[in-house]
Amino acid sequence: MSGLLAGKNILVTGVLMDSSIAFHAARLAQNEGARVVLTGYGRLSLVERIAGRLPKPAPVIELDVTDQHHLDGLAGRIREHLGEDARLDGVVHSIAFAPGDALGGGFLDTRWESVATAVQVSAYSLKSLTMACLPLMERHGGSVVGLDFDATVAWPSYDWMGVAKAALESTSRYLARDLGSSGIRCNLVAAGPVKTMAARSIPGFETFHDVWTDRAPLGWDLSDPEPAARGVVALLSDWFPRTTGEIVHVDGGVHAVGA
Repeated sequence: MSGLLAGKNILVTGVLMDSSIAFHAARLAQNEGARVVLTGYGRLSLVERIAGRLPKPAPVIELDVTDQHHLDGLAGRIREHLGEDARLDGVVHSIAFAPGDALGGGFLDTRWESVATAVQVSAYSLKSLTMACLPLMERHGGSVVGLDFDATVAWPSYDWMGVAKAALESTSRYLARDLGSSGIRCNLVAAGPVKTMAARSIPGFETFHDVWTDRAPLGWDLSDPEPAARGVVALLSDWFPRTTGEIVHVDGGVHAVGA
């Protein structure tokens, strides 16, 4: 078997539709030789149906990252599909959520409860997920890759999700610091906007189209999740053996240019 991920076992979260970056990361990972396990939350039948569109079968495990019982049992559930002695070589974190009042321009009026939910699901879960998978990774190392959206500036309507993404970026750096001794790398892919189900829940998302149309030096197609998915697969591979705590921008270059 050949490919960037030949012989590796990869866990991919956040596959809800085949338009998602996570779906295409799972697809490309399989094409590059990996065995893939998916997680889903709530609508498992939908995730299983979407999984059927991958090149090869992929089991689906239910995972609510706010449920400690789910997290505590995750390693065991993965072993059920990969074998008792199986190792996990990579984890893709593609999990984010903010209640409606945390998005859309009401930043100053958002309740703490909604902010707490956004931060727990979208940022703290990177730590929760990584620690749940640690028993399958700590003896041999591996790669954790999260999906990000540039948190260095304030975006229209993005509000507390932008704050949560800033927390995600900081969480990734601290995980890189604390897990490096176990050979575990933690990096993020800061993707440009893609028309996914999650994106459609952001009020005013269409404004990002004009920003990327006007400013991306390489151009940007909001309907194409594959460039970001390729970045994820590259970071999962052995081609970045000493890269950790990094944010790789796959956004057509928008982050690098001014207005």
